[in-house]
Amino acid sequence: MNQLKLTCEQEFRLQVYSQQVKNISLEEAQRLLIELMRQSMVKNNIIKDLLKNGN
Repeated sequence: MNQLKLTCEQEFRLQVYSQQVKNISLEEAQRLLIELMRQSMVKNNIIKDLLKNGN
């Protein structure tokens, strides 16, 4: 499976999110984007830690 492509379920969820964000304020979008970035950084740290400790 190509890991760079989304699954059908992920594509569907992305479309749902796309519709939902059309109805939020700029401030809420900025808040959500910052939280998304934070979560992405935490995920990256977890992956790095797992790789470091797994070898």
